[in-house]
Amino acid sequence: MIKNFIRTASLGLLVLFSACNLTQNSTEEKQIIPPPVKTGFTKANINAMAVKEELEFLSSNDLMGRNTGSKGIEKAAVYLEEILKKNDIKPYYTTYRDSFEVEGSFGYNIIGLVEGTDPVLKNEFLIISAHYDHIGLISPIANDSIANGANDNAAGSVAVLELAKYFGAASNNKRSILFVFLSAEEKGLLGSKHLAKRLKNEKLDLYVNFNIEMIGVPMVNKDHMAYLTGFEESNLADKFNEYSDENILGFLPKAKEFDLFRRSDNYSFYKEFKVPAQTISTFDFTNYNYYHQVQDEADEMNIPFMTNLIESIIPGIQTMANTPTKEIKLN
Repeated sequence: MIKNFIRTASLGLLVLFSACNLTQNSTEEKQIIPPPVKTGFTKANINAMAVKEELEFLSSNDLMGRNTGSKGIEKAAVYLEEILKKNDIKPYYTTYRDSFEVEGSFGYNIIGLVEGTDPVLKNEFLIISAHYDHIGLISPIANDSIANGANDNAAGSVAVLELAKYFGAASNNKRSILFVFLSAEEKGLLGSKHLAKRLKNEKLDLYVNFNIEMIGVPMVNKDHMAYLTGFEESNLADKFNEYSDENILGFLPKAKEFDLFRRSDNYSFYKEFKVPAQTISTFDFTNYNYYHQVQDEADEMNIPFMTNLIESIIPGIQTMANTPTKEIKLN
C-alpha cells in the first residue's frame, strides 16, 4: 500500500492516505456557461459476480499474502495472465511478464495491451495500473498469520482486470492502453521503478498513468466517489469529472499532508516521464481498520460499491483515450 502511514495511538491502526480539493471559480457577473461536452459513451455493465470471484481468488489463503518472489504471488501472476489471454488481451512484450530482480529472487509485472484504433493516436499510451503484491505472512492473530490484502490491493487489481476486459471487448480506444499489474510495491515501489525506467528507455509516449489502490469500501460523507493523490499536480480530476459528467474524483486533505503522491506506484511514472501520473483510492482514514492486518479479507469488501466505481470510471478513461489532443496536463 501507499507507504509511511501513521499509527494512531488510540486505535493501534496504521493510517493511510488522502487526496485533494475540487474548487470552482465564482463570478459576480452572470454568464452563459455551456454544458459540458457529452462523451457519447454509455455506462458499462461490469459483472459483479466476476468482481467477487476475482477478489476472492487474489485474496485467498492459498496465495499466502502474495509476497513478491513467493509461490503465492506466482499463482496470482498465472491467474492474471490466464484471464488476459482468455479475453484476447495481447501481451505487451513477448510474454505478459516484465521481470526484475528483488531480494535475491524475481518479481514480475504483468502487462496487457489493448492497441489503439487510430493510426496516429495509437502511438500514445495510457497506463492503467495497480500493484498486485502484498506483504505475505505477519505476526498471527487468532492463529491467522496471512495478510490477505483484499483491499490492499486485490481490489485495485480486480479493477484493472475488469477494465482490461471491458476495453479489450469494446475496442473503442484511439490511443493504446497498457493494463499493468505491478509487483514489489510493498518493498519500495520496485516493480514500477523498473518498468517506468524500461518504458522510458524504450521511448514510450506516455500520456497519463491512472493508478488504482484500495477501492474496496466507500468513503464516508463525501460528495465524490474516490479521491486523487497529487490533486494539485495536474488538471486530471477536473477533466475526468467533466468527461464523466459526474463527480467521480475529489480531494482528501491528508493526501497532501502526508505527501501520498510520492508513496504509490504512480510516482515512478511521474518521475521518469514528467506527465500526469496519479492514484485514486477510497480509503479515507475512517472507513477501514485493517491496513496490513490479517483481517484484510474479501468478505470485508463492498462488492456493489466496487462494481459501481469501476463502471463509473470507464467514461473518463474512454475520453482520455479518444480526445484529439492531450488535454490532461501538469499544472
